[in-house]
Amino acid sequence: MAISRKIRKVFISQPTIEGAGVFLKRAFGFSQVPLFDPFLLLDDFRSNNPADYFKGFPWHPHRGIETITYMLEGKVEHQDSMGNHGVIRAGGVQWMTAGRGIIHQEMPSGDEHGVMGGFQLWANIPASQKMYPPRYQDITAGEIPRLQLENGVEISIICGKIGQTEGAVNDIAIDPQYLDITIPSGISYTHQLTKGYTAFAYVIEGKGVFCLHDKPCSNETLILFDDGDTVTVTTEDTPIRFLLVSGRPLNEPIAWHGPIVMNSQAELSRAFEEYQNGTFLK
Repeated sequence: MAISRKIRKVFISQPTIEGAGVFLKRAFGFSQVPLFDPFLLLDDFRSNNPADYFKGFPWHPHRGIETITYMLEGKVEHQDSMGNHGVIRAGGVQWMTAGRGIIHQEMPSGDEHGVMGGFQLWANIPASQKMYPPRYQDITAGEIPRLQLENGVEISIICGKIGQTEGAVNDIAIDPQYLDITIPSGISYTHQLTKGYTAFAYVIEGKGVFCLHDKPCSNETLILFDDGDTVTVTTEDTPIRFLLVSGRPLNEPIAWHGPIVMNSQAELSRAFEEYQNGTFLK
């Protein structure tokens, strides 16, 4: 018999400043490790004020993690140490596997009205794969499969599989599912999850009740679930849109400082020493 997941903890995203001075909201991060294993951080950088984001994220290194950028509005221009140069546009995703090391920059800009919005999720990489070569999966909005269910529920599948429909991103070690789900008002929707996997939802529009709880959750609220097979979300007079993310926990030690996440303090120190002496890129 399927076991319905319950709410383990609810978080409200908190204002913070990152990069060269980007004002954003952090749903979870360093202080919540290892609660979200294998995930490390989720930032919400939606804004209609260019002063909040125009300074961007100039050149910086990454090693040992994956950064997943999902854009709703505006765009992010990126460049890296391998010579790649591109733009993540509204509705698109960039899944960057930093592996053994990459240096890149991400510079956001708004649409014609100055509106820019998106999310960056960090996922950990297993110790056995941390020193693999870096790679990008750049996905446009048109490449993301979208399901329209009979009850009006809409699901964009960034990564993972629903039924026979596979997401746009593949071959990720933690076997993640990353969905953008919209539920109309007056609907109850139950979603199947893999038992034993960490799972959370982040509300980005409207409000709804998760796991038959007595209080609805609204914009900028993150819900971390207990273990189980399914999650149920119910709406009343207001639709809801949320990100639903799950993945296989690594249960490995974490040594984390800034943009680099390794498994030991020695590995972490070595990474920063290599960055300083110019041997970071392999």
